[in-house]
Amino acid sequence: MLNQTVLVGRLTTDPEVHEIEGGTKVASITLAVPRSYKNTNGEYDTDFIPCILWRGVAENTAEYCHKGDLIGIRGRIQTRKYETDEDKTREKTEVIAEKVTFLSSKKNCIEE
Repeated sequence: MLNQTVLVGRLTTDPEVHEIEGGTKVASITLAVPRSYKNTNGEYDTDFIPCILWRGVAENTAEYCHKGDLIGIRGRIQTRKYETDEDKTREKTEVIAEKVTFLSSKKNCIEE
């Protein structure tokens, strides 16, 4: 079995790193990825894909990338359940980034 995805898109906001229990660093980003085909109006739609970055990947991305930068992500798709304030169970699908490649940035590009 295989759970692997590759995405190339633009950051919708500046990445922000947060520290969780045990001192682990994590960042949540949204990647804007245009579709490769036109809709019925002749326009390209864009998907906004939530991604989670951990540890060094999160820190390096936050340091070198900003809103609008083009990045590539290799990772896996994960679903999780959570409770809302109204005690309803919801499910969320997101990409867990294993590698981020900086494709355009105002600073020097590096890879993690």
